[in-house]
Amino acid sequence: MSSDMKLDEFTPTPLDSGSLEVSERSAADLAAVYDVPVNIQAVLGHANLEVASLLRLSRGSVIELDRKVGEAIDIYVNNRLVARGEVVVVDERLGVTMTEIIKDGDAV
Repeated sequence: MSSDMKLDEFTPTPLDSGSLEVSERSAADLAAVYDVPVNIQAVLGHANLEVASLLRLSRGSVIELDRKVGEAIDIYVNNRLVARGEVVVVDERLGVTMTEIIKDGDAV
């Protein structure tokens, strides 16, 4: 492709069976990053407290969050919003099921 070609002049080539094999090999090549640790956060909501209020908290205190009951929670991977989901209970432990994948630029 020439360096002076404009994006609207570019026409992608259709996939053929050879291209499919390349994609499958590329997915297998990801094995090198399978052991790379990532930080995953399931954020139920946020709250702003003054330090004095924070110091008055004790066991059983309730902190009001900025979300409503049943509202989707945000799922972050390495501090980047990637999905929304719901809290579930599995064998008496809390978990999260993803209900929506967030594509780049879709986060609100």
